[in-house]
Amino acid sequence: MTESAEALPKIGAPATRALAAAGVTSLADVRRSSLDDMAALHGVGPKAIRLLREALDHTEAT
Repeated sequence: MTESAEALPKIGAPATRALAAAGVTSLADVRRSSLDDMAALHGVGPKAIRLLREALDHTEAT
């Protein structure tokens, strides 16, 4: 998989900052974490979780 395929989708600046602060900077990091834990972070809302889930589904399908 290429690095761009592992990049986080565009989920908004607050969510991106919250995930980065928690050490989540790629889809590989997302796979190793719990989406429920990420949803609990300030700045990570339902839309960001949906986009992350869609990105994971897309990378697993390819």
